[in-house]
Amino acid sequence: MVYFIGAGPGDPELITLKGARLLAEADVVIYAGSLVNPKLLDGCKEGAEIYNSAGMTLAELLAVMRSAHADGKMVARVHTGDPSLYGAVQEQMDALAQEGIPYAVVPGVSSFLAAAAAVPHELTLPGVTQTVILTRVEGRTPVPRPENLAGLASHGCTMCIFLSVHIIDRVVEELTAGGYSGDTPVVVMERVTWPEEKILRGTLSDIAGKVRASGIKKTALIMVGKTFDSSYSPSKLYDDSFAHGFRGNIE
Repeated sequence: MVYFIGAGPGDPELITLKGARLLAEADVVIYAGSLVNPKLLDGCKEGAEIYNSAGMTLAELLAVMRSAHADGKMVARVHTGDPSLYGAVQEQMDALAQEGIPYAVVPGVSSFLAAAAAVPHELTLPGVTQTVILTRVEGRTPVPRPENLAGLASHGCTMCIFLSVHIIDRVVEELTAGGYSGDTPVVVMERVTWPEEKILRGTLSDIAGKVRASGIKKTALIMVGKTFDSSYSPSKLYDDSFAHGFRGNIE
């Protein structure tokens, strides 16, 4: 079996219990060395074959998985955050499926969830927004035209923008064109949950300058939205005048 494991955003304690157990049991470990905290490898068993995928091609990855499967070995394919977001795992899973090699996915803590916890702040608030958009600006990987940043910004909800801090000026320009005002709160998180974690707070009108002054150029997430600085309606969940399935009718 090949297990695709979400290792979390950096803190070794943010891998799930299941992910840590499978990592400890794996005969072969392939980890995304450009982002995964190498301290996670301390949990590997003695004698495990360990590969850093940072310099490997898809063909090389599959060759390791194929060989391990033929030898009856268990593989832990370790990705940063959660594999379902910008993980490039679909092509790996599709290739394994074509060859009849069994696989499973173990979810992980995405950096946008860790960033919200680090602020700390809810990404959805009653009366402000109930929607979170996860996206990125086009780079070497194209973005479909209907998903351009300005168009998505027109919804006015909370946005978590990955892989785009190196073009922060363009991000600000497109968010502004989409309808966000200059005073819209922005939080930029670099290497969230790592010892060197850095948090920048600002608004659309000043965040680009703060990012440039900080030297942040990669491995950062941009979060934008009124939710970070806005009055909101109290939740009905704990309202003593509101009944629901776990709390009886209010007299």
